[in-house]
Amino acid sequence: MKLHALVEDLETARFAVEAGATVVQWRLKDVPRVDVVERGRATRSLCARHGVPFVVNDDVEAALMLGADGVHLGRDDGGAELAKEHGLMLGLSAANVDEARAADGRADYIGTGPIWTTPSKPDAAPAIGLGGLRQICTAVEAPVVAIGGIDASNAGECIRAGAAGVAVIRAARDAAAVARAVDEAL
Repeated sequence: MKLHALVEDLETARFAVEAGATVVQWRLKDVPRVDVVERGRATRSLCARHGVPFVVNDDVEAALMLGADGVHLGRDDGGAELAKEHGLMLGLSAANVDEARAADGRADYIGTGPIWTTPSKPDAAPAIGLGGLRQICTAVEAPVVAIGGIDASNAGECIRAGAAGVAVIRAARDAAAVARAVDEAL
């Protein structure tokens, strides 16, 4: 749970897994489900060979088709009940304490952020900072995974603020340095 690498290609997934990612999240935005599944097969196999949980972003049906370990759903995505019915690990997004409390008890983990502004998600809610992350971490029982503008220089701050882990998109190819920063903060 400590290092989620959000990837859209096999090569980045391979870098992340070899560098210590503890979860790989398959994140293809605005791509038809058939392409998400077809392009995801090799990454799913990579994760299975290395014992790294494979999570699909936003799409329970694609997760089921890929035999994924889990699914991460945004605030506007449906399918949480279907995911749980099929025994998928369920991550839910939350940008504030109220959303986190609503997800608590339903989610296996809560993805919280953005912590800092990020170019990876132009439509993201405003950054909540370390103070917002700390408030969410103390308000819920579920593990919190921080996301948004995180890299090796600030990942440890998220852990010290109470997060169980961090999620990276741009820094997925620098997963070894991020993993070291997280380990040093634990």
